[in-house]
Amino acid sequence: MIIITGGAGFIGSCLQAALQARGEQTVVVDWLGSQGKWRNIARHPPDHLLTPEALDDFLAGRPAVSAILHMGAISETTACDGDLAWRTNVDLSARLWAWCARHGVRFIYASSAATYGAAGDESFSDDPAGLEALRPLNLYGWSKHVFDRQVVAGLARGASSPPQWAGLKFFNVYGPNEYHKGPMVSVVKVKYDEVRRGQPARLFRSDVPGLADGAQARDFIWVGDVVDVTLWLLDSPHVSGLFNCGTGVARSYLDLAHAVCDAAGRPRQVEFVDMPDALRGHYQSYTRADMTRLRQAGYARPFTSLEDGIRRYVQDYLATDDAYL
Repeated sequence: MIIITGGAGFIGSCLQAALQARGEQTVVVDWLGSQGKWRNIARHPPDHLLTPEALDDFLAGRPAVSAILHMGAISETTACDGDLAWRTNVDLSARLWAWCARHGVRFIYASSAATYGAAGDESFSDDPAGLEALRPLNLYGWSKHVFDRQVVAGLARGASSPPQWAGLKFFNVYGPNEYHKGPMVSVVKVKYDEVRRGQPARLFRSDVPGLADGAQARDFIWVGDVVDVTLWLLDSPHVSGLFNCGTGVARSYLDLAHAVCDAAGRPRQVEFVDMPDALRGHYQSYTRADMTRLRQAGYARPFTSLEDGIRRYVQDYLATDDAYL
């Protein structure tokens, strides 16, 4: 049995689909709500569905669990409720870590590239020795960073740990089943919606001196690659550590907008708009995952290019009658 927290969310539901295809018994821990989130798991329902409030009682029953994939989080980069972020992203993660350590259960959790923030280092190295230097730009990134530091500090003290553990620093993930995320939906989906309406793809003007408009760059990763990395970890119980989960390539927002237009069969039309005041000083203009450590650990599969991932997302999902995985 594998538990997936946040299993009806974006990455979690894609993992749920893949695990069900492999014949695994799964428990999804999530709220379905009333906004259609159930559609994320409609084609691949889990064996059990729990609300987060019921998780502690479920675990107290000592279920026969082989792994917990902890994807549930307060993931909005604009989140401002610090107490809620701490309870969800730090305390819950620590409780699940401790339970897995006590019961010999493997633990894979979602960290984030938002932990890098304004470190002033474009290497984006996931070497745990560099955690102290990181300066996240928002509450979400900070809360994820706190748990990463707790994990590394605990291991240094010789504290007990799960038999396998991995923290995955997700970079900019895009793909099907993200539609419930509202303002946190991927830029790919936002640009597709604009282009589909016959509008130009709108991009923020650069707020960095010397950086051209549209030249802001991120490491965009197709959700199928994120699933592949996670499944590889499940199949590689000897591998533990904190790992970046990106492609290792930074692509500009202009590249992304052009790829969306091409995939949708529309002219390449881009319009630049001012960055909202709320984002100034809190916006990462460049991210690129250093994938050295994951490659050295043995993950050898190639990552999907931005053009191929966007083409697949648009043509196989967004432009169809049913955009869900």
